[in-house]
Formats: sequence, C-alpha cells, structure tokens
Amino acid sequence: MTEPDEPTVVLDGFHALKHALRFGAHIERALTTDKAAALGLARQLAPDLTDRLATLLEPAAPEALTALTPRIHPTGVAALAVRPAADVPATGRTAPTVVLDNPRHLGNIGAVVRLAAGTGAAGVITTGTTDPWHPHVVRAAAGLHFALPVTRRTSPDELPPGPLYALDPEGQDIRTLAEPIPPDALLAFGSERHGLTAATRTRATHLIALPMRPEVSSYNLATSVAMTLYHWLSTSPAGPAAPAADR
Repeated sequence: MTEPDEPTVVLDGFHALKHALRFGAHIERALTTDKAAALGLARQLAPDLTDRLATLLEPAAPEALTALTPRIHPTGVAALAVRPAADVPATGRTAPTVVLDNPRHLGNIGAVVRLAAGTGAAGVITTGTTDPWHPHVVRAAAGLHFALPVTRRTSPDELPPGPLYALDPEGQDIRTLAEPIPPDALLAFGSERHGLTAATRTRATHLIALPMRPEVSSYNLATSVAMTLYHWLSTSPAGPAAPAADR
C-alpha cells in the first residue's frame, strides 16, 4: 500500500461529514457558518448523529471555511478528518474489489467510491498518479471513503491477488458468464478516454463486456461500474450487509 499523500482530508459539506462519522472517521475539526441550520439538517437527515454534531460543530466565519475549501458548500459545513491507512485485504475478501486503471476525472472516481460503498464492495483501488483522496473526489463520494478501503497503486503489478475481470469491448458479454463473479475478484475499468492500459489488460484473467446498443461509443465510467456491480449483486448470494436508502 502507498502512504497517504496527506495526513488529513477535507470533508466538504454536511453529507460528507455525516458519512465519515457513521463509518468511524476521526474528526479533527468541524466548522459551520450556521450551527442552527446544520443541526436542523442533522435532525432531519441524520438523527443518529444530532447529539454528536451538536458537540462537534464549531460556529465559524465564512473565511475559516474557505481556508479549508475554496467554495463553501451550500450546507455551510466543512471539516478535517484523519485519513485512514486501511488497505484492501490480500485474502478473505467477501466481495469484489473495484480497480480504476489510471483514472483522470475526479468526479467519476468519487461516484465510483460511492457506488462501491453502497454495494458492499471490498474496496476501491486506483492505479496511476491521480490521488483517490483528492478533496474533489471525497466531495463527489459524499464522504464514503471511510466506509471501505480506498487506496492507490502505481501499477497493476501491485494489485492484491485474485482473478482480474477487466472490462473491455472485445470481452465476453457479462450476461453469458458461465459462473458468477467470485467474491475475491478484481473488477478493472479503464480510464475515461484511453480504456485499459496494456499492463492491466495483460494481467487480466477474464475480459468481459457490458451490453451496449450499436453505434453508442461508450458508457460513463461510473455507469460501467454500477452495471458491473449490479450484475455481481444479482448473481451473488451475498451483497451489502443491509439495504438502506441514502438520505
């Protein structure tokens, strides 16, 4: 596992702070421009956290929040949390791990983390140079980085063991797989523009493809991940620990 680029991470907005707290984040500081409004949101959307937020949130001037994030979130909340050192386990995984092969779009990475958390994936690993804990990624993921391991590898050679199912237009239609995707599988998705790197394609044990209407060039990265994880959920006896609507 690579070391965190920064020891702390910015949580931009109420929902990011909410999810971080629910999944055990250590919050160093939490600020709000309107504590009464923030606690009103808590009573409505996170009653399980209202008392804790009442103690944790510090009233602050807008300038204090813009020191953490250039644009104040509409909820008027920002926080600093300790970045965990959790890693995807090498063995004993009970759900697939999502691998983003050299991704570039920060919003897409965040959307994938949110999908992976909701579907109970074992973790999200990125390859390449983009930090999956970038503040824009954490914002797009609504703070759900703390719900599962999110980490980076410099190359596919550093991925944990397990069969690697790589999404590729030349692969086998995912609907025709003879066996369900196993729980220790790695699900690899190429970058938004260039697809899979040669190294990841070579490392793959299976090439699979999503059904797509002719003349349509591609799906969005997060959409591809969602379709693949849904396929796993629909063919696997085990899924997320408990279904719940994201509020």
